[in-house]
Amino acid sequence: MDITLKFFASIRETMASSGQVYKTQAQTLGQLRDELVRGGGPAAQALGRDRVLRMALNQTLCEEDATLMPGAEVAFFPPVTGG
Repeated sequence: MDITLKFFASIRETMASSGQVYKTQAQTLGQLRDELVRGGGPAAQALGRDRVLRMALNQTLCEEDATLMPGAEVAFFPPVTGG
């Protein structure tokens, strides 16, 4: 399924991108995070399990067990962001 990824604050800087359309087989936010990390590169650094981050699904803060659906918007951001 295709979803839209959004990156904010330090994650956006590490990824060198504010977002992208991404094709995934993941069923949950946690699975998506792991899939992105397995891809290596900046995603492994920005989204690795050693990093504390927040996730939102369709502009609602969610836990890793939230279910993805086609066309979803997933945002990753650090636990504290500036204004």
